[in-house]
Amino acid sequence: MSNSFLTLCLSGAALLHADAFAQTTGAATPATSATAARPATVLPSVTVAGERPTNRIDRQVYDVRSDVSSSNGSAADALNNVPSVAVDPDGTVTLRGSSNVQILVDGKPSAMLQGDNRGAGLQAMAADDIESVEVINNPGAQFGNEAGGGPILNLVMRRNRRPGGAGVANANLGSAGRYNSAVSGTYNEGAWGYQGGINVRHDGRNSTADVSRDRLDPPTGAMLHSSQHSHGAGLNDMVGVNGTVNYNLGANDTVSASASFNGRSNDQQGRDRYITDGAGGVPLSDYQRVTAREGDSRNAGWGARYDHKGSLPGETVKIDLRVSTSHNVADSAYANTYAVFGPGTVDSQARQHSDMGNRIVDFTGDYERPLGGGSAKLGYKLASNRSNSDTVYTDIFAGVGRINGRRSSAYELVENTAVLYGSWQTRINERWGALAGLRAEYTDLDITERAGAATASNSYLNLMPSFFATYKVSDITNVRLSYAHRLRRPNAMDLNPALIYRDEFNVFSGNPNLKPTQTDSVELGVESRLAGLETNLRGYFRRDSDAIVDYRRFLDDNVLLTTRANGNGSHAGGMEFTVSGKLTPALTINANGNLARNQQTVQDSTGLYSTRTANSLSGRARLNYQYDAANQLQLALQMQGKMLSGQGYRSPNATLNLSVRHVLTPQLTLVANVTDLFNTNKMETVIDSSTLRETSTRRFDGRLLYVGLSYRFGGPAPRSSEQGGHERGPGMGRGPGGPGGMGPGGAGGMGPAPDGA
Repeated sequence: MSNSFLTLCLSGAALLHADAFAQTTGAATPATSATAARPATVLPSVTVAGERPTNRIDRQVYDVRSDVSSSNGSAADALNNVPSVAVDPDGTVTLRGSSNVQILVDGKPSAMLQGDNRGAGLQAMAADDIESVEVINNPGAQFGNEAGGGPILNLVMRRNRRPGGAGVANANLGSAGRYNSAVSGTYNEGAWGYQGGINVRHDGRNSTADVSRDRLDPPTGAMLHSSQHSHGAGLNDMVGVNGTVNYNLGANDTVSASASFNGRSNDQQGRDRYITDGAGGVPLSDYQRVTAREGDSRNAGWGARYDHKGSLPGETVKIDLRVSTSHNVADSAYANTYAVFGPGTVDSQARQHSDMGNRIVDFTGDYERPLGGGSAKLGYKLASNRSNSDTVYTDIFAGVGRINGRRSSAYELVENTAVLYGSWQTRINERWGALAGLRAEYTDLDITERAGAATASNSYLNLMPSFFATYKVSDITNVRLSYAHRLRRPNAMDLNPALIYRDEFNVFSGNPNLKPTQTDSVELGVESRLAGLETNLRGYFRRDSDAIVDYRRFLDDNVLLTTRANGNGSHAGGMEFTVSGKLTPALTINANGNLARNQQTVQDSTGLYSTRTANSLSGRARLNYQYDAANQLQLALQMQGKMLSGQGYRSPNATLNLSVRHVLTPQLTLVANVTDLFNTNKMETVIDSSTLRETSTRRFDGRLLYVGLSYRFGGPAPRSSEQGGHERGPGMGRGPGGPGGMGPGGAGGMGPAPDGA
């Protein structure tokens, strides 16, 4: 680090401190001019290690920048490095074994990351654009219930307000023709600030699947067997562009505008073989189905924001408008060729056109000020979520097409939400801090089918309290307690009653009579430093009433319908731990585990209730070895335990990833990483009920190699971890507000909460 740059940093830090004391904004402009006016000071050369994000009273914060593979990975890869989070190759995200997870971007919902579009959206987003991931297991009053009322993963995107310009460019080549590249940069001068980037990606996961199914034949009482073998292939092209402009109106007012676009192709080739056996194991039907799909996904968003700093210390006003849209179009062609013809079957062709869209308008406001020895925050939210789906399925016989009404559908969901919330946080004394909140949320929703008749409508008002407390045991130990009541509203897919054929044997349909799930969650955690390592130990318990679960029954002889139903209830509890730090001067560990016990009460197709329980151990360990100043090696082991899913469960699985980083110059770095080194990743789901026994195993092209270059230009020199320096554990920094810290915000990391959502 140069002496002149260090002088600039120290001068800027002094000005920022004085600026914060005066409760003003716009520090970038005076810092630049004042520094330029002062004579240069010669100081000894020092190495500054970048400070990691700190935990806060209502969340854990994990730095994903320290991951060696961040320069060529996706957002899905970044989330897979967060404790107790798992992202399947098909984009399913779970936290502590629960798939009821909200994903926000800078505290706001995005149409790109909702519903069936979530997996593609995470794959298209570059990991290098993400600053940190906030895990909010018990969301407070400022957070809404979009896409489920469960825990929240908030993606905090990179921001740079330093004067001048800086940027990074990445280029990577992968196995089987895969590649990705990204360029991002910032420029700040005077009252203006600009930030933007563009990324392209050619990627995907080919897959194979085997399904073995035995179903009860009511007339005979025998179990009849069928099987399915599938193969899907196709790499897709993705491109993303984003930009933000900030302008300081004065010392106390800032306005900003942002826009983003993401596009993705949906092309894929598939081949499925279906075999249905009769009595004695003699095949009744044996045919192959070939699928060719073409399509595109388009996601866009824009927003505007106004920030005002009042005359009182800590008094702020924030007004934020966000609009995001998602549009997915696909055309599929099918051809069935029979080796053994069943009753009434002939070789046939079909085609399907699907058009799905989603638009979210989110308008929020927050006012925060000192009150009663603490800080009070009031906020509102007005939101509209409009989803539509149009599917036209056409059977083709002898070259003549005929629309299949059973497989065609069109619906629209309109969901309007109005919210008021309030919270108050205080530092009771040098050891105790607390945050309490209450959220009032009114929801009105309607589903309309093609004919124009409303098939489902509902409206309800819910009150959701939350409470958080921290206790500083010592300078290195904090205790945290939290409670939250949450609501999980069924989404458009959950409510839509139309039949959606996923393949010839499997059909999905929503349930318009679903009630929202009510969840009560409590958590107790201890954060400390033991033997030089940062440690977290958290016990948690969650109880759901009217839990929304999968429910399966047969429509025809061998067509299985999966729908949604409100179960009697479920509960889950467990113990989660994280450990991070240096084992030796060259070896750093980041490890976490989750020992959980889950229980669900469900109803099978005969109307009988049964209770299922699963004990599981999940975890991951990441070892970073700094061979020398220029070379770094990383091993990451991920293990997912058994997970309940309605009438069945998902089996455990494990993967091992390897990454290597070599510093060529202070600005240029070579990175290579192999995902799923031993090609062991698979998804196995087991259903075992009185009428159905099924095992479904899906494997992906897990073992992939990427090699690339990362170049940083402008601005300060890279952080030590980016040059191969030792990293600190994610989310374990000891800055103000961290465990045991008494910096701004009070005991135990009680910094200001994010904007209302």
